[in-house]
Amino acid sequence: MLKAGNYHTLKINRTTANGQYLIDEDGEEVLLPNRYVDENSVEGDEVEVFVYKDSEDRIIATTEKPYAIAGEAAYLEVVDKTLNGAFLDWGLLKDLFLPVRNMPYRMDVGEKYIVFIYTDNVNGRVVASARISSFLSNSEITVNPGDEVNILVAQKNDLGFRVIINNKHWGMLYHNQIFSPVSIGDKLTAFVRRVTEDNRIDVSLQLQGYKEVKRSVDTLMEIIEKNSGVLNVSDDSTPEDIHAATGMSKKVFKRTAGVLLKAGKIKIEKGRIIKTD
Repeated sequence: MLKAGNYHTLKINRTTANGQYLIDEDGEEVLLPNRYVDENSVEGDEVEVFVYKDSEDRIIATTEKPYAIAGEAAYLEVVDKTLNGAFLDWGLLKDLFLPVRNMPYRMDVGEKYIVFIYTDNVNGRVVASARISSFLSNSEITVNPGDEVNILVAQKNDLGFRVIINNKHWGMLYHNQIFSPVSIGDKLTAFVRRVTEDNRIDVSLQLQGYKEVKRSVDTLMEIIEKNSGVLNVSDDSTPEDIHAATGMSKKVFKRTAGVLLKAGKIKIEKGRIIKTD
C-alpha cells in the first residue's frame, strides 16, 4: 500500500504524456511526473521514489529526496506563513505545511525550527508539528547502555543539549561529553552512556571503555598511516590540536596512543608520533 511520507521501490507500469505511472505489489498506481523521469528507463524497471500528496491532494511520486520523512524529526526553515500555518523547506518542490494548531510558539519566516514530520490520519497529507514531545516517549525505552544511536540536537540548556534519540526518545548530551562544536539541528552518531531508573537517557559522542579504545586504536592507526607514518601531535599537544588532527579528546588520544605504544606499533617523540616498522 502506498503511504504518503515514505520511500517506495515501484515498477514502471505505463508511460503517458504527463509522465510514468508506477505500480506497487497491490496494483496501486502513482504518477511520476516527466521532470523526474529517466529518459533511459522502460516499463518494468524499478524506481525508488518518495511519495507524498501534491497541492491538489493527489498522491504523487518524486525522485527528489526530502531532508526527512514521516516519522522523523528535522531542523527546517520557515519559508512562508499564512493565517492557517507555516510552510517549511524540506527539500522538495512542494513545501511542507505546518498547521497553526501545531505551532506552540511564534515561528518566523527565515528562521529554522525543530519539527516532527508525520502523516495526518484524517487526510493522508504529510505535515509537520513543532509540538515535538507529542511524538516522543521515554515510558518504554528501546535502547541500552553502549548502543550506537542517531541523535538530533534539539535544545540547549545550562547542562548541555537535549537531543532526540532515534526519532523516539528524549535524551541528554552533557557539556562534559562534548569535545567539538555542537549546534541545534546537528544530526550526529552517539552512544548511550546510561539509562536511569526514571527512564532518562544520557548519551556521549564517544564510546565508553573497551569498545571506545578498540575503535579509537583503529582510527588513530589509520590516520597515522594516511600521514606517511608520522602524526605531528603527541601527549604534550593542546586538546585543540589533538582534536583537529584526530577528532579525539585529549583523554581518549592519550589512552589510545598508550595502547599502540605498549603494542610496539608506534614510538612517541616530542610533538609527534611515528609508526614503527
